[in-house]
Amino acid sequence: MDKLTHFNDEGRARMVDISDKDVTLRTAAAKSAVTVNDTIYHKIIEGGFKKGDVLAVAQVAGIMAAKKTSDWIPMCHPLHLSGVDLSFQWEKQNDASYILHITAEVRTTGSTGVEMEALTAVSAAALTVYDMCKAADKGMIIGPTSLVLKTGGKNGDYRRED
Repeated sequence: MDKLTHFNDEGRARMVDISDKDVTLRTAAAKSAVTVNDTIYHKIIEGGFKKGDVLAVAQVAGIMAAKKTSDWIPMCHPLHLSGVDLSFQWEKQNDASYILHITAEVRTTGSTGVEMEALTAVSAAALTVYDMCKAADKGMIIGPTSLVLKTGGKNGDYRRED
């Protein structure tokens, strides 16, 4: 196993020094999901929640979270993001439930990757859906959440094989 980069020689946490890394285009995509019942699905697509448009608010929450990832994750570097986009897709299940698939794509030109920003974006979007809908049903399920794509940097590209 490779040495874990977020630990110093004493085994204590550190922020990795990226000053010698090349500035390149770096992208990442992550996905998460929220499983909801039939009632919540219809209220979301019909705009039936008093708090507002659930997916619009979740999209903004995901973008805001990506921009603030270094405030949440202690060893993340603050990054200048060049783009953040979230998308949503519904999948009907056999048992009168629906899965809301959430995907985030994040881009930067810099010395470190944006994997954590993409993962934070989908996590915040999923949590926002839960928050906005919890009065109707607290039994929603969030996840799984995973990195699906990473490009750029010295370690090369990564694509999740499902």
